[in-house]
Amino acid sequence: MLKLYGYKKCGTCRKAEKFFQQINVKYTFVDITENPPTPEELVDIAKLANAPLKKLFNTSGVQYRELKIKAQLPTLSDLEILALLAGNGRLIKRPLVTDGKKATVGFKEESFVEVWC
Repeated sequence: MLKLYGYKKCGTCRKAEKFFQQINVKYTFVDITENPPTPEELVDIAKLANAPLKKLFNTSGVQYRELKIKAQLPTLSDLEILALLAGNGRLIKRPLVTDGKKATVGFKEESFVEVWC
């Protein structure tokens, strides 16, 4: 089954949920702030979405700015990136959607149509 990591107050996550409801696709919603993906899940999602780990950061988020992640990124190892992301769901770009065989990071309707329809 499809797993959607999101945040109920996030407009982009609501768009993703609406998309799946319109095409009648069932999914499990996981609150990314309470239950962020594990480092292993993040690695899998990044690979399936064909995205580098650095692209999993929510660069427009308050936490990203407050923790000055942008300045740290060039020197962070993959393990450090995974520890940051898995330890703070607010740092993760959302929604993350995966079925274990494919994944998307963020919401772009064209990408969702291509991957999930």
